[in-house]
Amino acid sequence: MNPQAKRAVVLVSGGMDSAVVLAIAREQGFACHALSVSYGQRHTSELAAAAELAASVGAEHKLVTVDLRSIGGSALTDDIDVPEAGGAGIPVTYVPARNTIMLSIALGWAEVLGADDLFCGVNAVDYSGYPDCRPEFIEAFQRLANVATKAGVEGHALKVHAPLLRMSKADIAREGARLGVDFSRTVSCYQADEQGRACGRCDACRLRAEGFVAAGLADPTRYAPRV
Repeated sequence: MNPQAKRAVVLVSGGMDSAVVLAIAREQGFACHALSVSYGQRHTSELAAAAELAASVGAEHKLVTVDLRSIGGSALTDDIDVPEAGGAGIPVTYVPARNTIMLSIALGWAEVLGADDLFCGVNAVDYSGYPDCRPEFIEAFQRLANVATKAGVEGHALKVHAPLLRMSKADIAREGARLGVDFSRTVSCYQADEQGRACGRCDACRLRAEGFVAAGLADPTRYAPRV
């Protein structure tokens, strides 16, 4: 890591979107500090993937634990079946306040590091209906960051970067290919097994697979055997 480079905290979940965001931040010349959050999600193999991704690019990696399973309310943090077909409205895989909490932790670490830039992989095009993946959310959080922190009050312009916000999954796949992202290292499935193998049936798997097809790229996803 270049000690002279401007620092950024990058939220890295272990999925394809955050892997591309990490690569974008590095291409822009930032010294990247990768942050992952263990929030009680059922697909914990993504956290191992996140650590691998960070290590592969020489980024510092921090794992913070927040127990969102204790409040539940989502198929990812509660005893609710993960749906295998899309539907109308906000899906049960939405985790209440997840992105707000994760960005808040990233903001705190950024203050400690003296970083003015946060990167996250939210996407408002091929997304699953989550309210915290919209441009309005990113704009509102950036305003909050600049009034709720010592850094902001002292004149540091804090910025939340969401470079994938208006990209389709195919665009993201192509951008990752351009940047040399090894998508075989990533885990996107909502119910991946302990080895990181995808179910091939949930919304996250469907969107990911359709993205690779639309981009004209081979799908490197490791799938679990059908039972």
